[in-house]
Amino acid sequence: MDIKYLDARGLNCPLPLLKTRQALRALQAGALLEVTATDAGSARDIPEYLRQSSHELVRHEQDGREFRFLIRCGD
Repeated sequence: MDIKYLDARGLNCPLPLLKTRQALRALQAGALLEVTATDAGSARDIPEYLRQSSHELVRHEQDGREFRFLIRCGD
């Protein structure tokens, strides 16, 4: 399955979350989106948004100052 990538590095809150929401709206259900962000707030904001949505957080990793989220698009 193809993975779409969103590079949100260097963007400050709330832009990583807003860009993630925008990217998910453009995907079909079941598609995968990998988001990379450097804003520390995204480590809290993106998972919290996903908990309240139909999307699934498949994986969340931190590598130094970068946060990576693998998200399966819901309905």
